[in-house]
Parts: sequence; structure tokens; C-alpha cells
Amino acid sequence: MLFGVFAIHSPESCPINNEDSKKIFIKLGEKLETESKKYDNVKVVEFYMSVLEHEWTIIIDAVNAHDIEKLCIDVGISSLSTVKIVPMNLYSDTLKKFQENS
Repeated sequence: MLFGVFAIHSPESCPINNEDSKKIFIKLGEKLETESKKYDNVKVVEFYMSVLEHEWTIIIDAVNAHDIEKLCIDVGISSLSTVKIVPMNLYSDTLKKFQENS
């Protein structure tokens, strides 16, 4: 199942402006890759960011949101951002379900 992880931080805690956040950010990609292996069936699909909005969007394929929550804590995302985890569906899968139910 796909999940969108939406992480928002303040300008004050932004890696651009905060040395502690910068240290976490620099190692974030590597930590996401290594820490996700601790959990069965957790894979980071893509990682996007909007620098000026102070928001990160991470698409993760996982069995449940609880593993993603633990992952966000393990890699440090939750130490500098508010995190929202949202189940997602591919447009093509949703369209197929709608067509089957018509």
C-alpha cells in the first residue's frame, strides 16, 4: 500500500537556518535507506521537497502506517517536523475500481 508522508517544519528549524537540523538532513537519505530495511515491506518510493514551503513529501510503499511512524522517528524526521501519514492510491487503480462498480 502506498502512503504519502507529509513533513512540515518551521523556518527556524529548517536545515537552511538550523545547524542541528542540517546535520539530520544531510544523513536523511542514507538513514531512510538503511533504517527502512528494519521493517518488512517498507520501501521509500520517492522523496520530494519544497524548500520555500518547508515541506517534504515522501512516498512510501508499506504494509501499515505504524512502521512508517517508527521510521520517521528512527531517522529524525519527527525531531524537526510535524508528520502526517496518508494512505494513497494510484489513479489507475482507483479508476479500475470505479469502472468495476459501474
